[in-house]
Formats: sequence, structure tokens, C-alpha cells
Amino acid sequence: GLFGCLFQAPLLAWAAALVFLIAAANPAQAQSEKQPLPRFASLDSSAVNLRAGPGETYPKLWLYQRNGMPVEIIEEFDVWRRVRDYQGVVGWVKSTLLSSRRSAIVTESRRALHEDPLETSRIVAYADPGVVAKLLSCDGQWCRLDVKGYKGWLPRSQFWGAYPDENFKE
Repeated sequence: GLFGCLFQAPLLAWAAALVFLIAAANPAQAQSEKQPLPRFASLDSSAVNLRAGPGETYPKLWLYQRNGMPVEIIEEFDVWRRVRDYQGVVGWVKSTLLSSRRSAIVTESRRALHEDPLETSRIVAYADPGVVAKLLSCDGQWCRLDVKGYKGWLPRSQFWGAYPDENFKE
């Protein structure tokens, strides 16, 4: 009856407030549930431990010292992300050490950044293998990068950090 309604309303309000507080206390986790896997991210620190499992008690496999380096998130567990780097190395990183900012790493040999997404367009800069760049946009087979202030287009096949035929703007 009436007593049940009076009791349920405050209880429901309290439960909703609790859910809100839990989400607010851990926005990264609440947000990550909506993000697809796999996806690219970048390292957000110049010292990131890659671990054998999702926790600080697991052994360190590697220490990354490349702020901004792209990684592919392939699995999630609590505040931990299982990532793969451009060389295929896989391990776990704390989510607070990752950024959603996109980046790219130049692969194999020196690459020419072009003014336009065409092989025949003017070359604006060269990037050596291992150079990390900001990934500004991708339009299928070409992506626009910022390499230390030099902005230009690079074929998707010449770097690691974007999926084939990916389309996005910063």
C-alpha cells in the first residue's frame, strides 16, 4: 500500500545516487564500457610499465619511455588495459597511463610526408623509422600527421597506429 510506495521511492533515489557516485568516482571505467575493442590509444607518460597481468603484483615485462607512442588496446580488466605495440609485444598497462589522443609511429624506412594525399604532391618533410607523430586525420588510404610541427600526408601502409581504411578527423 501507501507505506510500500513511500519506502520504495527514497530507496530507488538512493540506489540511483549510488550508481551515479560509483560512475563519477571512476569515469575512465564508466566511459570505457562504451568504447570498442580493439582501438588505438597512446602512452601518456615517459615511463610506462608493461606488465604480465592486470595488476601491480604482476612482473614488469618492459618499461616504455616514449610518451605519445601508439598502442592498440585489445582487452580491458578493471583499470587495466591489455595493449599491443607496433612490434607485436603484448602486456598490461594501467589505464591512467594511456591517452585517447591518436599517434603514429613511422615504420621500416625513411618516409616522405606529402602536402596533399597524393604521391605526386610536394614533399614537406621526411620522417625516419621509429619517429612518433600526432595522427590528425585519416581518409582511407592516407593519413595526415604532425611530425614535430611539420604537417603532411603519409600513406596508411607506411606507419603503425591506424586501421586500414579508417576515416576520422581530430
